[in-house]
Amino acid sequence: MGDLDGKVAVVTGAGRGLGRAHALELARLGARVVVNDLGVAADGSGRDESAGRAVVDEIKAAGGDAVAHFGDVANWDDSKGMIDLAVKTWGDFNILVSNAGFCRDKMIFSMEESDFDAVIRVHLKGHFCGIRHASAYFREKGKTGGQVYGRILSTASEAAFFADPGQPNYSAAKAGIIAITNGAAQALAKYGVTANTFMPRARTAMTLVGQTAQFFEKPAEGFDTFAPENVSPLVGYLASPAAANISGNVFIVFGKQIAVMEYPKRAANFESPEAWTVESVAKTVGGFFEGKQPVKDSFIVPPIF
Repeated sequence: MGDLDGKVAVVTGAGRGLGRAHALELARLGARVVVNDLGVAADGSGRDESAGRAVVDEIKAAGGDAVAHFGDVANWDDSKGMIDLAVKTWGDFNILVSNAGFCRDKMIFSMEESDFDAVIRVHLKGHFCGIRHASAYFREKGKTGGQVYGRILSTASEAAFFADPGQPNYSAAKAGIIAITNGAAQALAKYGVTANTFMPRARTAMTLVGQTAQFFEKPAEGFDTFAPENVSPLVGYLASPAAANISGNVFIVFGKQIAVMEYPKRAANFESPEAWTVESVAKTVGGFFEGKQPVKDSFIVPPIF
């Protein structure tokens, strides 16, 4: 509704689900949008350009401006190409929302190397490539003009915290995304660019597969807690001028809730007057764990419901 007039956004995985909702919301706020979507299934198979084209048509029908890009976010040249397309089409680039991804869930003792590599590639490398090329663009612009309007928004998951045992690849990728995004926040702060991570709970092609499907089912009536559209207002806000002082943060968002996360804190600290031995470790550190249960009372952070 005008907050992003004149701004140019790239949204990856924007053909369906969360990405589509983000692209529509940014367009509603006035941004011109590159709709990136490879058109793969929930497990990364197949190719279909129709969903991405449909979102472009939907934005244009509502009076906005958009263009489709069908490159692979984890391909170095394709990733740069979507930002180049934004600049070529509208003369600038301001907002990157990385969302593309798929899942191949298995327990750690059953996962194949290919399952691990594919998910790490699309999520972690896919975010890295986009952030890297966006950062280079913002830095070059900042070197010549000082402060620039730049927003980097990354999609992680609470799996990064509680390490879902059926998603060792996905959990690792999402934890890495937080690190890359916060690194970018520090590197780009001098140019006025912000970078934040959000963890959505939403009904998507990925969450409607396997054990999570029942949890994310659409209710027959009443408020739809896990509708992807519930996440996009936070994305729109963080992309806006009003959020210029917010960077390096992690959010959990779903339904009518937004949580701002803090950095993990020390639970205990031990010092020895002499060099540690196995016996002294057992006496001091071991004492801290007396009465605690393995895993249940560990570093693993349970989901916040």
